[in-house]
Amino acid sequence: MRALAVDLAPLRSRDFRLLWTGEIFSETGSNVTLVAVYIQVYRLTGSPAAVGAIGLVQLAPLMAASLFGGPVIDRHDRRRLLAMAQVAQAGASALLLAGALMAQTPLVLVYVAAGLIAGLSGFSLATRSAMTPNLVPRDRLPSALALNQVMWNTALIVGPALGGLIVGSLGLAWAYGIDLASFSATIVAVLLMRPHPPADVDPDEEVLGSWRRLGEGFRFLKGRRVLQSTFVIDLVAMTFGMPRALFPVLAVTQFGGASEIVGILFSAVSVGALVGALTTGWVHRVRRQGLAIVASVAVWGSAIVAFGLVGDRILLACLCLAVAGGADVVSAVFRSTILQATVPDALRGRLSGIHITVVAGGPRVGDFEAGVVASAFTPAVSVVSGGLLCLVGVGLLALVVPELPRYRAGDPA
Repeated sequence: MRALAVDLAPLRSRDFRLLWTGEIFSETGSNVTLVAVYIQVYRLTGSPAAVGAIGLVQLAPLMAASLFGGPVIDRHDRRRLLAMAQVAQAGASALLLAGALMAQTPLVLVYVAAGLIAGLSGFSLATRSAMTPNLVPRDRLPSALALNQVMWNTALIVGPALGGLIVGSLGLAWAYGIDLASFSATIVAVLLMRPHPPADVDPDEEVLGSWRRLGEGFRFLKGRRVLQSTFVIDLVAMTFGMPRALFPVLAVTQFGGASEIVGILFSAVSVGALVGALTTGWVHRVRRQGLAIVASVAVWGSAIVAFGLVGDRILLACLCLAVAGGADVVSAVFRSTILQATVPDALRGRLSGIHITVVAGGPRVGDFEAGVVASAFTPAVSVVSGGLLCLVGVGLLALVVPELPRYRAGDPA
């Protein structure tokens, strides 16, 4: 059992510990808002497609901030950038709070605020991702990434569960107000950290335009089929196999509940992910990292199919979602390890931006796909077909890029 327990050694690093602790609180608040936005849009419209459209309005800001923020992250103090992004993200949450206090909230205001939050959170994620390899010893990077999964999934359990309860009992304004206050945790933690300028940057180097510097990041990916395929496999899984936009619909139409059920469905995925993250003591011993990614994404797709077939049995549905979450966290740890271990520090901001665009953009595209299919057919058809398409996509990728399942730790990506 001790060999399975998550490795806590990275927490000995003061700056990693500060950032990790602050993020637990602010990410919890962000996930309260995540659930509240889905519930609010479904209340305003009663349409699965309108809920799915949240992902669509978030996609462009997310891509723009993640991709064009990368060159900025590679040239400036990452601690300062993260603090600024957190302050701006708190402002976007304040916009949602203001809307919730209106007698009738305009749908467009919710969409605009959701888009701003997506863009700013994408930039924050890319900044934190670029910082992490410099916060811990290199041999502890997989353990640090696993601890980040523990932190994020703890927030993804507590935040949605609280969000469903708060919206159901106190209202949307309380949910958004709690999120707004939670940003202070990361802002204080970041201000206590030492400066974190990027390494290997020549101060006399010509400052290239954003397009040209972003192009350097994409050129680094050229020919690196394993690294490319880690992006593609997650995009396949999240585009087709992420049914979260349907949770507000399923809570009412299938499980006979309301806001609290929405929070439970969101949290169920993260319960499995947290259990998976807490038992990642073995990850640093895995050599066949590519095969581990393929297998875990296949388990994710299978669990989503099972979730779509359970009917109104809420406990069994939550178990399926938990299995999916556990598989996803294993995939995330190894995909992040391959990325961070093979990218030079001078390019980490740009590659992290591309990575975040895929990791966070995939679920947004998945929201739209799930909502459209559910409107055209039924929510159950949307869930099951998405899980099956995920399995087909994983199988095809493994055949087309055999280097991925053959990849071993330390190989060039």
